[in-house]
Amino acid sequence: MTTAIEKLVKNIKQIRRAKNMSQGDICRDLGCDRSFISNLESGKTNPTLMTIERIAAALGVDCDELLK
Repeated sequence: MTTAIEKLVKNIKQIRRAKNMSQGDICRDLGCDRSFISNLESGKTNPTLMTIERIAAALGVDCDELLK
């Protein structure tokens, strides 16, 4: 069974790669350190809802795309 965070991480990675974006590209949009996105994508940290909204905006998708 896949957890919500595992789905979120998988979707962030897939969308980011499909758009040919690096972790650094997202970090520049968010104004955060690249290690934050690295830790998020490896499942070492859980984002807040506000952070999920900001990541979705940086990726140019709706939040529901990240959470489905």
